[in-house]
Amino acid sequence: MSATAQSRLATVLERYEPVIGIEVHCQLRTVSKMFCGCSTAYDGAAPNTHCCPVCLGLPGALPTINRRAVELVLRAGAAIEGTTPPVTRWDRKNYFYPDLPKGYQISQFDLPLAAHGRLTFDTSLGPVTIGIRRAHLEEDTAKLIHAEGADGGRVSLVDFNRSGAPLMEIVTEPDVRSAEQARRYAEELQLLLRSIGVSDADMERGQMRVEANVSLRPVGTLPFGTRVEVKNMNSFRSVERAIEFEIVRQGAALDAGERLTQDTRGWSDDRGETYVMRSKEDSHDYRYFPEPDLPPLRVDPAWLAEIRAGLPELPAARRVRYQAELGLSAYDAGVVAGDAGATALFEATMDAGRSLDTGRPLDAGRPLDAGRPLDAKQVANWVTVDYLGLRNAGAAGSTITVDPAQLAAIVRAVGEGAVTRAQGRQVLAEHAERGASAAAIIDARGFRQISDAGAIGAAVDAVIAANPAAVADYRAGKAQAIGFLVGQVMKSTKGQANAAAAGAAIRERLDGAPSGGATEG
Repeated sequence: MSATAQSRLATVLERYEPVIGIEVHCQLRTVSKMFCGCSTAYDGAAPNTHCCPVCLGLPGALPTINRRAVELVLRAGAAIEGTTPPVTRWDRKNYFYPDLPKGYQISQFDLPLAAHGRLTFDTSLGPVTIGIRRAHLEEDTAKLIHAEGADGGRVSLVDFNRSGAPLMEIVTEPDVRSAEQARRYAEELQLLLRSIGVSDADMERGQMRVEANVSLRPVGTLPFGTRVEVKNMNSFRSVERAIEFEIVRQGAALDAGERLTQDTRGWSDDRGETYVMRSKEDSHDYRYFPEPDLPPLRVDPAWLAEIRAGLPELPAARRVRYQAELGLSAYDAGVVAGDAGATALFEATMDAGRSLDTGRPLDAGRPLDAGRPLDAKQVANWVTVDYLGLRNAGAAGSTITVDPAQLAAIVRAVGEGAVTRAQGRQVLAEHAERGASAAAIIDARGFRQISDAGAIGAAVDAVIAANPAAVADYRAGKAQAIGFLVGQVMKSTKGQANAAAAGAAIRERLDGAPSGGATEG
């Protein structure tokens, strides 16, 4: 955001308070569609190859409820601390659009599967809790494809592969008060949904779509202003930018005495502005009524209790545990817990470190303490800096594999002084590329760091004898000469000497000996 835009936003926020509600649609992780047996593995498939009379909306085709989709919404409801009524029902949401073959969508209106939940997350101003009004289940629409026709004109085509896919809509209370809160809410919700296995929630692939209802009211007042819905925000950055733009736009309009209208607006990432798509509908415009082809849905309390008991550790609880029990900083805990791959590698590496038995350190000849756990801060550093760095530097769509036991061996070897940190990075990179064990790579590259006092002492004595000028400089008060001498020790040992031990040995010899370099017998 430019300095000018930041200044305009700050000026608006002096007079107006944003009131924001977030609606998120996410595709559920099921193998078949919501009301039929068609496969949901349509990503990349030829158009209209994953459809049947039910998801095409043909007359006489009747829907059948997907139990797995219901289970996933109940799991999400439990994760957001929501409540589930004993009986819910399906409703018809009526509207006409080319991507809706039946002219209505089977959804839920006043009796959703989950309601009255909440989500807590951190922002730059501290923790924030947003109320979640509802999480309900519905079917997705088809996909419109706008292309050039044979005559050069524009044509719109419909691909029904997505039609009828299970979709969960999660709607917040109007509790969000800034663009940053909206972005952080969406990020935390995505992490939660992935952590509990409900959805892949990939925004780039359209599996998670975020919409915002934005209005302004004068600071200190209670009535809501005219809300505007913003769509087509395809990244978390776009969510924040679009809402900031809309706050500034509405503030300028109110200051100019203009009357805001209840519109649905799209977001243009290229232009950095919203644009009018259509007038915004209210719930009565959809003419909801109970779906006559589906019976009410009764949730067995025992089934719901089983779902709640089966939830894994949630991201917020994991962040707290990492800080309280493992001593990670809030930043490191957030990075590790905020990435599924990083979380899995960190946890597995810590487990591997507790049972690691590599026999002997690479140069010391004494057994490792197999029961001594790895330092969590060091493991987190390797995961967040080195592992994520390698993964993010890879080609798009590529994956890297790091064996937790091998990462534990690398962390242990560096901690024991068997290899340097720089050498450990090379070992990890080669392991990720080829899959070879850490020990084999260290052997092949000759990365056996020398920490033995006798071996280092011999190398230090040779360097001191060969560099009298540097010795004289050090004794003349030029402390930087130590760096030169350490460098010579590293060179003579092909980089295998423990640099800290070499520096200590050099100082011991030069600080303890007379200026002539000889000792009395």
